[in-house]
Amino acid sequence: MNSFTNIELSSATLDRYYIRSSIFSSIRRETPKLFGRFLDVGCGKMPYRDYIRKNSSITEYVGLDIDGAIEYSKEVQPDCTWDGTTMPFGEDEFDCVMATEVLEHCPDPSAVLSEIFRVLKPDGRIFFTVPFLWPLHETPYDMYRYTPWSLNNLLMGAGFSQISVRALGGWNASMAQMLGLWIRRSGMSDRKREWLSVLMKPVVAYLISRDTVPTEFSDNTMVTGFSGSAIKLGSRE
Repeated sequence: MNSFTNIELSSATLDRYYIRSSIFSSIRRETPKLFGRFLDVGCGKMPYRDYIRKNSSITEYVGLDIDGAIEYSKEVQPDCTWDGTTMPFGEDEFDCVMATEVLEHCPDPSAVLSEIFRVLKPDGRIFFTVPFLWPLHETPYDMYRYTPWSLNNLLMGAGFSQISVRALGGWNASMAQMLGLWIRRSGMSDRKREWLSVLMKPVVAYLISRDTVPTEFSDNTMVTGFSGSAIKLGSRE
C-alpha cells in the first residue's frame, strides 16, 4: 500500500497522517488540470506518479531530483538528475511542473523557480506544496518556511502569473499535527509513547474532523502548510 496516497489514521501515524492526507487532497484537486509532458521536481520516490498518470491528461511523467540526493528508494530512481542550478532540459519543454515539499529545501528558491519557468512551455502550469508547521527535517538541508506573501513574491519574481496560494489546514489541524508530532517524535519512553498514542488518537481525529481551512490570511491565522499554482503566460521577452 502507498502510505502517501492511502494513509490511514492510527496510533502509529499520528505524526504524519494529516500532512500526507492534506497534500494528497490538494493533488487530487489539481490532477484534472494536468496535461501533456509533466515534470516532477524533487521527485523522491514519486509516490503520486501512478495516481496522476491514471487521473490526468499527461502524456509523459518525468521525475527529476538532485544528483546525490537522499536515497529514498533503491527500487525507484529519478528519470533525470540535476545539480540544483541548471535543469538538463531545453526551454519550453514541459506543459506542467509539480514540486511537492521541495522549495523549503532549496538554498536559492528564486533560482529554482526561474529554472522551472524556463523549462515550462508558454501557458504551462506549476503546482507546489510547502510545509509551515513541521519539524526540522533532512537536516542540514531544511532552509525555509514560507508565508503566502513570500510565495507570491518568489513566483512573481520568477515570471509567473495567475498565482494562487491555499492553506492545507487551519487551527484545529495544526493542533492535531503538533499533538501527533509530540507524541510520536519527541523524547519519551516507548511505553509512554504507545500509551499516549492510543489515548490521543480520538483527540487527533476529533480535531481534524472539526478543522476549518482558512481561505484568507490575516493576523492570528494558523496553518499547517500551503499548496499553490501559477501559470507561465507567454515568455519574459
